[in-house]
Amino acid sequence: MSNQEFDLTGKVAIITGGSGALGGSMAIHLIKQGVKVAILDLRPDATEKRVEELKALGGEAMALVSSVLDKEQLEAAKDKIVKEWGTIDILINAAGGNMPGATIAPDQTIFDLSIEDFKKVSDLNLNGTVLPSIVFGKVMAENNAGVMINISSMTAQRAITRVVGYSAAKAAIDNFTRWMSVEMALKFGGGVRVNAIAPGFFIGEQNRKLLTNEDGSLTDRGKTIIAQTPMGRFGEAEELNGTIHWLCSEASKFVTGIVVPIDGGFSAYSGV
Repeated sequence: MSNQEFDLTGKVAIITGGSGALGGSMAIHLIKQGVKVAILDLRPDATEKRVEELKALGGEAMALVSSVLDKEQLEAAKDKIVKEWGTIDILINAAGGNMPGATIAPDQTIFDLSIEDFKKVSDLNLNGTVLPSIVFGKVMAENNAGVMINISSMTAQRAITRVVGYSAAKAAIDNFTRWMSVEMALKFGGGVRVNAIAPGFFIGEQNRKLLTNEDGSLTDRGKTIIAQTPMGRFGEAEELNGTIHWLCSEASKFVTGIVVPIDGGFSAYSGV
Protein backbone atom coordinates (compact mmCIF):
# COMPACT_ATOMS: atom_id res chain seq x y z
CA MET A 1 0.00 0.00 0.00
CA SER A 2 1.47 3.33 -1.07
CA ASN A 3 1.60 6.54 0.94
CA GLN A 4 -0.55 8.12 -1.78
CA GLU A 5 -3.55 6.16 -0.53
CA PHE A 6 -3.20 7.91 2.83
CA ASP A 7 -2.63 11.38 1.34
CA LEU A 8 -5.24 13.92 2.48
CA THR A 9 -3.61 17.04 1.03
CA GLY A 10 -6.15 19.62 -0.15
CA LYS A 11 -9.18 17.90 1.34
CA VAL A 12 -11.85 20.02 3.05
CA ALA A 13 -13.02 18.92 6.48
CA ILE A 14 -15.60 20.22 8.93
CA ILE A 15 -15.39 19.17 12.57
CA THR A 16 -18.38 19.85 14.80
CA GLY A 17 -17.39 20.39 18.42
CA GLY A 18 -13.90 21.04 17.12
CA SER A 19 -12.94 23.34 19.98
CA GLY A 20 -13.15 20.41 22.43
CA ALA A 21 -10.29 18.13 23.44
CA LEU A 22 -10.93 15.19 21.12
CA GLY A 23 -12.26 17.20 18.16
CA GLY A 24 -9.43 19.67 18.60
CA SER A 25 -6.81 16.94 18.49
CA MET A 26 -8.36 15.62 15.27
CA ALA A 27 -8.31 19.12 13.79
CA ILE A 28 -4.62 19.58 14.61
CA HIS A 29 -3.80 16.22 13.05
CA LEU A 30 -5.72 16.95 9.85
CA ILE A 31 -4.30 20.46 9.44
CA LYS A 32 -0.80 18.95 9.63
CA GLN A 33 -1.79 16.64 6.76
CA GLY A 34 -2.64 19.58 4.51
CA VAL A 35 -6.40 19.44 5.09
CA LYS A 36 -8.44 22.65 5.15
CA VAL A 37 -10.35 22.52 8.43
CA ALA A 38 -13.54 24.31 9.43
CA ILE A 39 -14.32 24.29 13.16
CA LEU A 40 -18.04 24.41 13.89
CA ASP A 41 -18.87 25.08 17.52
CA LEU A 42 -21.40 27.03 19.57
CA ARG A 43 -18.75 28.85 21.65
CA PRO A 44 -17.32 31.85 19.76
CA ASP A 45 -14.20 32.40 21.88
CA ALA A 46 -13.20 28.73 21.97
CA THR A 47 -13.87 28.36 18.24
CA GLU A 48 -11.76 31.37 17.30
CA LYS A 49 -8.99 30.25 19.63
CA ARG A 50 -8.88 26.82 17.98
CA VAL A 51 -8.84 28.32 14.49
CA GLU A 52 -5.97 30.63 15.41
CA GLU A 53 -4.09 27.62 16.77
CA LEU A 54 -4.63 25.79 13.47
CA LYS A 55 -3.55 28.78 11.39
CA ALA A 56 -0.39 29.07 13.49
CA LEU A 57 0.50 25.58 12.28
CA GLY A 58 0.50 26.90 8.73
CA GLY A 59 -2.85 25.53 7.59
CA GLU A 60 -6.08 26.94 6.27
CA ALA A 61 -8.81 27.05 8.90
CA MET A 62 -12.24 28.63 9.30
CA ALA A 63 -14.45 29.38 12.30
CA LEU A 64 -18.16 28.60 12.04
CA VAL A 65 -20.10 29.60 15.15
CA SER A 66 -23.23 27.49 14.91
CA SER A 67 -25.46 25.09 16.80
CA VAL A 68 -25.54 21.51 15.53
CA LEU A 69 -29.26 21.56 16.38
CA ASP A 70 -30.14 24.54 14.18
CA LYS A 71 -30.62 23.54 10.54
CA GLU A 72 -30.68 27.14 9.26
CA GLN A 73 -27.34 27.88 10.94
CA LEU A 74 -25.89 24.67 9.52
CA GLU A 75 -27.11 25.54 6.02
CA ALA A 76 -25.43 28.95 6.32
CA ALA A 77 -22.21 27.26 7.46
CA LYS A 78 -22.38 24.85 4.52
CA ASP A 79 -22.82 27.72 2.06
CA LYS A 80 -19.84 29.56 3.55
CA ILE A 81 -17.55 26.53 3.27
CA VAL A 82 -18.58 25.73 -0.29
CA LYS A 83 -18.20 29.36 -1.34
CA GLU A 84 -14.75 29.61 0.27
CA TRP A 85 -13.29 26.17 -0.42
CA GLY A 86 -15.53 24.70 -3.15
CA THR A 87 -16.66 21.47 -1.51
CA ILE A 88 -16.83 19.34 1.65
CA ASP A 89 -14.86 16.09 1.68
CA ILE A 90 -14.90 15.13 5.37
CA LEU A 91 -17.42 15.57 8.17
CA ILE A 92 -16.46 14.58 11.72
CA ASN A 93 -19.42 14.76 14.10
CA ALA A 94 -17.49 15.37 17.32
CA ALA A 95 -20.09 17.57 19.06
CA GLY A 96 -21.69 15.92 22.07
CA GLY A 97 -21.75 15.79 25.84
CA ASN A 98 -23.62 14.86 28.98
CA MET A 99 -25.67 16.53 31.74
CA PRO A 100 -25.92 15.73 35.46
CA GLY A 101 -29.69 15.21 35.28
CA ALA A 102 -29.26 12.48 32.67
CA THR A 103 -26.76 10.70 34.93
CA ILE A 104 -27.63 8.49 37.88
CA ALA A 105 -25.57 9.49 40.93
CA PRO A 106 -24.32 6.79 43.34
CA ASP A 107 -27.10 7.62 45.82
CA GLN A 108 -29.82 7.64 43.14
CA THR A 109 -31.74 5.11 41.04
CA ILE A 110 -33.25 5.26 37.57
CA PHE A 111 -36.41 6.62 39.15
CA ASP A 112 -34.57 9.87 39.92
CA LEU A 113 -33.79 10.48 36.25
CA SER A 114 -34.63 13.92 34.83
CA ILE A 115 -36.49 13.20 31.61
CA GLU A 116 -35.91 16.78 30.46
CA ASP A 117 -32.14 16.38 30.78
CA PHE A 118 -32.38 12.93 29.17
CA LYS A 119 -34.08 14.56 26.18
CA LYS A 120 -31.44 17.30 25.98
CA VAL A 121 -28.58 14.80 26.04
CA SER A 122 -30.30 12.63 23.42
CA ASP A 123 -30.96 15.69 21.30
CA LEU A 124 -27.36 16.93 21.41
CA ASN A 125 -25.66 13.59 20.83
CA LEU A 126 -28.07 12.02 18.35
CA ASN A 127 -29.84 14.87 16.53
CA GLY A 128 -26.62 16.87 16.75
CA THR A 129 -25.08 14.19 14.54
CA VAL A 130 -28.08 13.52 12.29
CA LEU A 131 -28.66 17.17 11.32
CA PRO A 132 -25.06 17.95 10.27
CA SER A 133 -24.97 14.64 8.39
CA ILE A 134 -28.03 15.68 6.41
CA VAL A 135 -26.85 19.23 5.72
CA PHE A 136 -23.18 18.61 4.93
CA GLY A 137 -23.76 15.10 3.60
CA LYS A 138 -25.90 16.51 0.80
CA VAL A 139 -22.81 18.13 -0.72
CA MET A 140 -21.08 14.74 -0.62
CA ALA A 141 -24.08 12.98 -2.14
CA GLU A 142 -24.18 15.50 -5.00
CA ASN A 143 -20.48 14.87 -5.65
CA ASN A 144 -20.71 11.12 -4.92
CA ALA A 145 -17.60 11.54 -2.80
CA GLY A 146 -16.99 12.10 0.88
CA VAL A 147 -16.46 10.67 4.33
CA MET A 148 -18.59 11.05 7.46
CA ILE A 149 -17.23 9.94 10.81
CA ASN A 150 -19.45 9.77 13.87
CA ILE A 151 -18.34 9.46 17.49
CA SER A 152 -19.76 6.50 19.35
CA SER A 153 -18.61 5.31 22.77
CA MET A 154 -17.98 2.26 24.92
CA THR A 155 -21.27 3.18 26.59
CA ALA A 156 -23.05 2.04 23.42
CA GLN A 157 -21.48 -1.41 23.48
CA ARG A 158 -21.50 -2.25 27.18
CA ALA A 159 -23.81 -1.31 30.05
CA ILE A 160 -21.80 1.45 31.78
CA THR A 161 -23.46 2.41 35.06
CA ARG A 162 -24.75 5.94 35.73
CA VAL A 163 -24.58 7.45 32.21
CA VAL A 164 -28.02 6.37 31.04
CA GLY A 165 -28.85 9.29 28.72
CA TYR A 166 -25.46 9.41 27.07
CA SER A 167 -25.47 5.63 26.63
CA ALA A 168 -28.85 5.59 24.90
CA ALA A 169 -27.82 8.37 22.53
CA LYS A 170 -24.51 6.75 21.61
CA ALA A 171 -26.22 3.40 20.99
CA ALA A 172 -28.45 5.26 18.54
CA ILE A 173 -25.31 6.70 16.89
CA ASP A 174 -24.13 3.15 16.14
CA ASN A 175 -27.43 2.35 14.45
CA PHE A 176 -27.54 5.65 12.55
CA THR A 177 -23.98 5.10 11.32
CA ARG A 178 -24.90 1.75 9.82
CA TRP A 179 -28.21 3.04 8.45
CA MET A 180 -26.65 6.12 6.84
CA SER A 181 -23.83 4.08 5.32
CA VAL A 182 -26.36 1.84 3.58
CA GLU A 183 -28.48 4.80 2.46
CA MET A 184 -25.48 6.53 0.88
CA ALA A 185 -24.13 3.41 -0.82
CA LEU A 186 -27.46 2.24 -2.24
CA LYS A 187 -28.73 5.59 -3.47
CA PHE A 188 -25.59 7.58 -4.32
CA GLY A 189 -23.24 5.00 -5.77
CA GLY A 190 -20.89 4.13 -2.94
CA GLY A 191 -18.62 7.17 -3.08
CA VAL A 192 -19.85 8.46 0.28
CA ARG A 193 -18.73 6.40 3.26
CA VAL A 194 -20.09 6.60 6.81
CA ASN A 195 -18.24 5.10 9.77
CA ALA A 196 -17.78 5.73 13.48
CA ILE A 197 -15.13 5.40 16.14
CA ALA A 198 -15.94 4.25 19.67
CA PRO A 199 -13.39 5.73 22.09
CA GLY A 200 -12.75 3.98 25.34
CA PHE A 201 -11.95 6.12 28.36
CA PHE A 202 -10.17 9.41 27.77
CA ILE A 203 -9.90 12.07 30.48
CA GLY A 204 -11.41 15.42 29.48
CA GLU A 205 -12.93 18.34 31.29
CA GLN A 206 -16.38 16.69 31.44
CA ASN A 207 -15.25 13.51 33.21
CA ARG A 208 -12.03 14.56 34.97
CA LYS A 209 -13.64 14.89 38.42
CA LEU A 210 -15.48 11.62 37.89
CA LEU A 211 -12.29 9.67 37.21
CA THR A 212 -9.56 11.50 39.14
CA ASN A 213 -9.21 13.22 42.51
CA GLU A 214 -7.75 16.70 42.96
CA ASP A 215 -4.33 15.19 43.75
CA GLY A 216 -4.37 13.27 40.46
CA SER A 217 -5.09 9.88 42.01
CA LEU A 218 -7.89 7.74 40.62
CA THR A 219 -11.40 7.73 42.04
CA ASP A 220 -13.06 4.38 42.70
CA ARG A 221 -14.75 4.63 39.30
CA GLY A 222 -11.44 5.44 37.66
CA LYS A 223 -9.83 2.41 39.30
CA THR A 224 -12.66 0.16 38.09
CA ILE A 225 -12.22 1.37 34.51
CA ILE A 226 -8.46 0.81 34.55
CA ALA A 227 -9.00 -2.67 36.01
CA GLN A 228 -11.27 -3.46 33.03
CA THR A 229 -8.83 -2.04 30.47
CA PRO A 230 -6.11 -4.60 29.56
CA MET A 231 -3.64 -1.87 28.56
CA GLY A 232 -3.99 -0.51 32.09
CA ARG A 233 -4.39 3.21 31.33
CA PHE A 234 -6.65 5.89 29.91
CA GLY A 235 -6.34 6.87 26.26
CA GLU A 236 -4.62 9.98 24.93
CA ALA A 237 -6.57 12.19 22.51
CA GLU A 238 -3.99 11.84 19.73
CA GLU A 239 -4.39 8.06 19.82
CA LEU A 240 -7.69 8.48 17.97
CA ASN A 241 -6.04 10.19 15.03
CA GLY A 242 -4.52 7.20 13.25
CA THR A 243 -7.94 5.62 12.86
CA ILE A 244 -9.49 8.95 11.87
CA HIS A 245 -6.81 9.39 9.20
CA TRP A 246 -7.35 5.88 7.83
CA LEU A 247 -11.13 6.33 7.66
CA CYS A 248 -10.72 9.69 5.87
CA SER A 249 -8.30 8.33 3.30
CA GLU A 250 -8.49 6.20 0.16
CA ALA A 251 -6.80 3.44 2.16
CA SER A 252 -10.27 2.61 3.55
CA LYS A 253 -12.27 3.22 0.36
CA PHE A 254 -14.17 -0.12 0.68
CA VAL A 255 -14.93 0.41 4.37
CA THR A 256 -18.35 1.73 5.37
CA GLY A 257 -20.86 1.11 8.15
CA ILE A 258 -18.40 0.07 10.84
CA VAL A 259 -17.80 1.23 14.41
CA VAL A 260 -14.13 0.99 15.39
CA PRO A 261 -13.31 0.54 19.10
CA ILE A 262 -10.29 2.55 20.26
CA ASP A 263 -10.27 1.45 23.87
CA GLY A 264 -7.12 -0.29 25.01
CA GLY A 265 -8.95 -3.62 24.94
CA PHE A 266 -11.85 -2.59 27.20
CA SER A 267 -14.54 -3.98 24.88
CA ALA A 268 -12.67 -7.27 24.43
CA TYR A 269 -12.11 -8.02 28.13
CA SER A 270 -14.54 -10.09 30.15
CA GLY A 271 -12.90 -9.13 33.44
CA VAL A 272 -11.63 -12.66 33.95
